[in-house]
Amino acid sequence: MRIHSHSFENGKPIAAEFAMGQSDGFAANRNPHLAWDGVPQGTRSFALLCIDTDAPSVAATVGRDDLEIPVDQPRGDFVHWTVVDIAADVREIAAGSCSDGITAKGKSHPPGPPGARQGLNDYTGWFAGNADMGGDYFGYDGPYPPFNDLRTHRYFFRLFALDVETLDLPTCFTAADVFRAMFQHVLTEASVHGTYSLHAGAGRG
Repeated sequence: MRIHSHSFENGKPIAAEFAMGQSDGFAANRNPHLAWDGVPQGTRSFALLCIDTDAPSVAATVGRDDLEIPVDQPRGDFVHWTVVDIAADVREIAAGSCSDGITAKGKSHPPGPPGARQGLNDYTGWFAGNADMGGDYFGYDGPYPPFNDLRTHRYFFRLFALDVETLDLPTCFTAADVFRAMFQHVLTEASVHGTYSLHAGAGRG
């Protein structure tokens, strides 16, 4: 199975159009185009995750003017999109069809492929306690890496072909819930990734 995007080249930068943040504040926050082929026989649904694998692990270093987050700081995952129960005959998600703009406090019922369900992304935790932005962030919300981070972030769009039509998940599910629910149901996986940074010197040590 292969997944690709007309919105960005594999391993190359993602345009600010598909990010939540840019150098001067919020960005357009549109979901990128994705398409796939080479689907294995027996596929009954798809699950899709978008994960930034380069999120800083020390929260106190984020967004500070007096320091830069070093490339070698240990990193963790930050989930930007979680979609399950995508019908087996779907082969494409159009750009901007699931997210187009910023929704303060999160999208409660984001659009998506017919019949699909979308879970919480990690902005739910990031904005928790913020009077203006705090809420449950369902669906896609794009890149917004720290402006003071020297590491260029990678955003992996991971597509899983599953042998079940629907996954057993709570109403407010997360990517961790999806990994547990699809255990032993994955026929194959494909991924594509783009990069994004808000630091002019990203990539240097």
